Amino acid sequence: MAEILMNKEQIMEIIPHRDPFLLIDEIVDMEVGVKVHARKYIKEDDFWFKGHFPDYPVTPGVLIVEMLAQAGAVCMLSKPEYKGKLGLFGGIDKAKFRRQVVPGDVLDLEVEMIRQRGPVGTGSALASVNGQKAVSCEITFVIADREKDE
Repeated sequence: MAEILMNKEQIMEIIPHRDPFLLIDEIVDMEVGVKVHARKYIKEDDFWFKGHFPDYPVTPGVLIVEMLAQAGAVCMLSKPEYKGKLGLFGGIDKAKFRRQVVPGDVLDLEVEMIRQRGPVGTGSALASVNGQKAVSCEITFVIADREKDE
């Protein structure tokens, strides 16, 4: 197991997500603004298993994409010029769902930034369990201010 670079409390200092929607447990490696490796420990009591599906618990693919997006947000929002800002979805492309993710799995979440122009960028994202690909996609993001437009 890799050494923990950031725990949940440290992650919450960077992104605004809170339980039950903070979906990453730790950051194990990161090159700020370039790439990140986060981890999510899938537990039987994770909120989505009550309804997806009670007799066949499987993590929804869209939530795995959200986990990847949160990891990417930590990577980008750790840059000094983005401190205190938000990372918002701009798009999801080339999503492929290859493996079910179930209670007891340790989900590795890796995002590498492949392009950025101003506040808009794209990351190549991969979620895997024990080296087996679970979800891959490209995530387009927009860095925005936290203030709401009036």
